[in-house]
Amino acid sequence: MTTFFIYKSIKLIMKTNIKIILFSICTILLIFTSCTKEPGCMDPNSMTYNSEAQKDDGSCIYAYDIAQGIWNITPNCEEIDILGQTISLNDQLPESIEVQGSGDNSLFIDIDGTVVSGEIDNIGNITVNPQTVQIDPGIGTTLDVDVEGSGFVTLDNIGEMELTYSFNLPPPLDLLGSQSISCDIDLYK
Repeated sequence: MTTFFIYKSIKLIMKTNIKIILFSICTILLIFTSCTKEPGCMDPNSMTYNSEAQKDDGSCIYAYDIAQGIWNITPNCEEIDILGQTISLNDQLPESIEVQGSGDNSLFIDIDGTVVSGEIDNIGNITVNPQTVQIDPGIGTTLDVDVEGSGFVTLDNIGEMELTYSFNLPPPLDLLGSQSISCDIDLYK
C-alpha cells in the first residue's frame, strides 16, 4: 500500500509540475509577444509619421525632400486680351521647373530662370508669399509682376500650385489698368 501511495503522490506531483511548467511557458510567451514594438516613423515632422510606432524603422519621408527636384508641369492659366492680342501664360511657362531648398522648409522655384520663393510645411502644403518678379508675358517687354499663391505635394510625387500673377502694363497700355492672371499648375515627377 505504501508503494501505491508513493506512486500516486509522484504522479500528482508530476501533473502539478507539468501544469506549472505549461503555465510558466505560456506566461513567458505572452510577455515576449506583448513586448514586440510596432515599427514605423516616429518623427512627427514627417509625412509618414505613425503615432503608434514604438521602434523607428527608417521609413520617415519629409515633404521638404519630396518638394525638391525637377517637376514636370501642366499649366492651366487664364488668358487676357489686350487690344486684340491674347496673352496666355500657358505658352510662356516651361515644361518643367526646378525646386531647390535652403533649409528651414524654404524653397526656391526656378520657373525658366525666374525664381519664386516659397515655404513648405510638414504635411506638404506650399505657400508662396507675395513677391515681385520679372516676367516677359509675350508682349515684347519684361514686366514687374506680383506673384503669390499656394499648393501642395504628396507622397505620390504629384502636386498642384495655384498662383496669381498681377501686373501693370507699360505706357500707353497702362490706361487699361492693373491686370491679373490666375494659374492652376499640375506638378508630377
